[in-house]
Amino acid sequence: MTTNMNDVASPSGRTRLSRAWADERTAARTARRRGDTAAEWRHLERAHILSQPLAVPHVRTHAAMLGYGIRQRERREILGQIVRLLVAAPGSWTGRYPLGNTGGADVSALQPMPIPEDLQAVLDAAV
Repeated sequence: MTTNMNDVASPSGRTRLSRAWADERTAARTARRRGDTAAEWRHLERAHILSQPLAVPHVRTHAAMLGYGIRQRERREILGQIVRLLVAAPGSWTGRYPLGNTGGADVSALQPMPIPEDLQAVLDAAV
């Protein structure tokens, strides 16, 4: 299932979405500095879910995921993120992306996934 978030009607909802995305990216960087790779990845996945409707944050999230893959020397993640970097912005611009997909190479780039309730509330406020 895909959605078209290009119909974003609420500027305050979009601001809330951008802030929530930035908060998840900050949490990922904090976890990385602590050496907590599991928390870093979890926050990157949450950032990905939030970034899907926003082309630039979506691309930046995949770039951060690529950095994670490089630091962890995970070949599959590196290759998966390179491909995702190529399609992230067009997917956001056209509204064609799988809702809730966590963005990692361990899941199909086309697979919709359940969205955590707290993130769903942020996404709902953006439309």
